[in-house]
Amino acid sequence: MKRFFNIKLLGLLVAASTLMTSCEEYLEEDNYTSLSIEAANGYTETFEQLVTRVYEVSREYTTHYDPDMYYSLEDLGTDLVTRNDLVSGTNDLNDYVNFNSTNWTVSVYWRNQYKIISAANFAIEASEVVEGLDEGDKATGVGEAKFFRAMSYFNLVENYGGVPLVLRRISEPETNFTRETEQNVYTQIVSDLNDALAAVPETTDDFGRVTKDAVRHLMSKVLLTRAYKPFASGNDFTDAAELAETVISHHDLVPSYADLVSINNQRNSEVVFSYLFGTNSVSRGWGNSRHMLYKFRFYDYPGLSRTVQGLRPMPTPFFFSLFDDADERAEASFVRTLYATEQAKDDNGNVIKEVGEIVIHFPKVAWTDAEKAAVDYAVINPDEYLTADGITNVHYPLFRKFDDPSVPFTQPDQSSQGQRDMVMMRSGEAYLIAAEAYLGSSNTTAAAQKLTELRSRAGLTTPVAEGEVTLDFILDERGRELMGEVNRWMDLKRTGKLIERTLAHNPHAALNHALEAKHLLRPIPQSEIDYSGGSITQNPEYN
Repeated sequence: MKRFFNIKLLGLLVAASTLMTSCEEYLEEDNYTSLSIEAANGYTETFEQLVTRVYEVSREYTTHYDPDMYYSLEDLGTDLVTRNDLVSGTNDLNDYVNFNSTNWTVSVYWRNQYKIISAANFAIEASEVVEGLDEGDKATGVGEAKFFRAMSYFNLVENYGGVPLVLRRISEPETNFTRETEQNVYTQIVSDLNDALAAVPETTDDFGRVTKDAVRHLMSKVLLTRAYKPFASGNDFTDAAELAETVISHHDLVPSYADLVSINNQRNSEVVFSYLFGTNSVSRGWGNSRHMLYKFRFYDYPGLSRTVQGLRPMPTPFFFSLFDDADERAEASFVRTLYATEQAKDDNGNVIKEVGEIVIHFPKVAWTDAEKAAVDYAVINPDEYLTADGITNVHYPLFRKFDDPSVPFTQPDQSSQGQRDMVMMRSGEAYLIAAEAYLGSSNTTAAAQKLTELRSRAGLTTPVAEGEVTLDFILDERGRELMGEVNRWMDLKRTGKLIERTLAHNPHAALNHALEAKHLLRPIPQSEIDYSGGSITQNPEYN
């Protein structure tokens, strides 16, 4: 463990540059020097810089785990996302075949979450060492650090079960860490969030900083998740609903889903918390990578320009089937018809595609062979997304929800350079948290009302009936509303639906049928067990 916890020095952020708008923003700096707390205790700005560092580390390990490693423990191996490949062979993360403690992604994710925790602990300890701090600024900064620490422990406990609780700065190598119980980890998460809620402001002029509603949003999800567990508090469902309702009351839904996801409307009433990136190549770090989500090699088709490289996971055919014809979220989320962006010629120099002509069409309802033969472009039916056509092995409607057109083409092992804000929390999800919490407390009337309100924004005006409200209905709705925004794996695990829905709707996982109850937790990285000399133990099913 000492490799991950022994951090004596910290890169401090120095004011340098602005981001993409004239608004006041957080995380505007990214120049580094090395400075220990003790050496800087006479400088009050040190504490603010240490808090800023927590934001930066959390942002970087959200937009990517490691070069060429993205979001793998959030959506891959679920009902909505699968591997970008023909339905054959095996894979450990998506198919759960030979998934074990040597998996590199599992190790990197563990390391990254503890790096965030380490930065938070450093800032919290600094609040007691740095001299001359304003008491209000001190309380706010500690609250912000505890918010991020709680979020990382929530990610860890849901992925791995009980984990070591490290609540102090580690200044000398240590290896004798042991795992706390899940219940104790949850107790600490809730304690940190209660402290944060008392400390951070209700609102802020610094867009991108944590407010009380960000804390409420995270707490509502934590309590909703704990409500399903043997050690749940009797009020977890009702408390989760109450917190979500407060967030909803402060953050009106954007009237249309298309406006919500528009690049020209990133900072809107619905946003509760975002990570900021912007146009400055220094301040944005790795860059927002979401614009690369769920895209196949479309540019291999004549007439389509090489504008963006997709990350490896792809939506399952089931995801595309979720949308009714009237659901406006479909058009705002993905494109079914791709038009030529450049002229294309064959080997003899004859023009085969002019700019603006259709290159590929993905009909929602399958075309007949005769209908396909009557047009001069590729028509790929829903049952052909995972069938090679001589150009690409897989192909599907192109995800557009996070498009960032000004960003240059990059490979996944290069900085993504995405400039858009990364929305982490918004009231659209709060409606779904409230609905699920109401269902858990047997208040299907309130649950149906929340679902009806959210769906009406998408053009679905028929009220949801109380009898329609089930966990599957809510999970389908989460898929339509939140694809690519939230951790789908944790949603399925929380609701007890991971195995059932993944085997039903993920074609690669269904092929191998290896997913079982032990996979409701990830294996503890073997490297961590080895570094600790065995004081950190493995989840029993992986021994």
